[in-house]
Amino acid sequence: MATLLGSEKLSFFDLNEQQKAILFDIRLPRILLGACVGASLALAGASLQSLLRNPLAEPYLLGVSNGAALGTMLAFVFFTQFEFARPVMAFIGASLATFVVYQMAKSRAGMNVERLVLSGVIVTTFLSSIIVLLTSLLDAAKLRSFTFWLLGDLSQSTINGFYLSFAAVIIGTIVLMRYARALNLMMIGERDAFDFGVEVNKTRLAIFATSSLLVGTAVAASGSVGYVGLIVPHLVRLAIGSDNRLVIPFSALAGAVFVVLADTIARVAIAPRELPVGAITALIGAPLFIYLLRK
Repeated sequence: MATLLGSEKLSFFDLNEQQKAILFDIRLPRILLGACVGASLALAGASLQSLLRNPLAEPYLLGVSNGAALGTMLAFVFFTQFEFARPVMAFIGASLATFVVYQMAKSRAGMNVERLVLSGVIVTTFLSSIIVLLTSLLDAAKLRSFTFWLLGDLSQSTINGFYLSFAAVIIGTIVLMRYARALNLMMIGERDAFDFGVEVNKTRLAIFATSSLLVGTAVAASGSVGYVGLIVPHLVRLAIGSDNRLVIPFSALAGAVFVVLADTIARVAIAPRELPVGAITALIGAPLFIYLLRK
């Protein structure tokens, strides 16, 4: 300890094998995965808010995260022998949840905040009840591990999980940037966007599919980390405006930083024990959600 506090500095080449293993096999994959999860959720939130013209459209509130969580749990219970079963099932679950919520929120008078939020609450509650029922199929060890993961957990991160999440972020960013101008026009209204030459149905399908991919890979890797897609895009829009050509890339960067910082707090707040990272993001996001709902 005296050496570390003194004039001598510990360089990378002075690390022993155990310290290198901790750095490269535990710490670095966790930081990289947290950054990818934050970027994915922020990208999904920013695109859904623009597409649905609703500031409360967010994967966690709309039930999309719970759909991905249910798909992941089905893979966790029934398809443990397949390595990529979790992200595939999470993508399917997120896609189905997105479709159901969108159909429930539509009406002849259009879509409003109350109807969208209510649809998301109904789907989230229904999916949560199925998840609770499925937990009865798990033994005590798996139940504890899955419960902690469900609350948002980056402690089981792997380098393969990072690779998959990073690929989803790259694909998602490219697709969303391609549709950034269309999203700008759809924020005015679908009819006006159509008059300006936007293929509304194609744009809607592309955004829903991309958001499901982003949320599915994020949830499969880290569980349900809530409110990232709500907080980050709002802060970005307050800082730089509503142009999605800027909001999308800056949301990805800000989301990555936000989740990494939240995970750091989760690790050190009650050290040596850990808090779920989802608990930290919820503590920040829930008050903001109440503020936006009242506003």
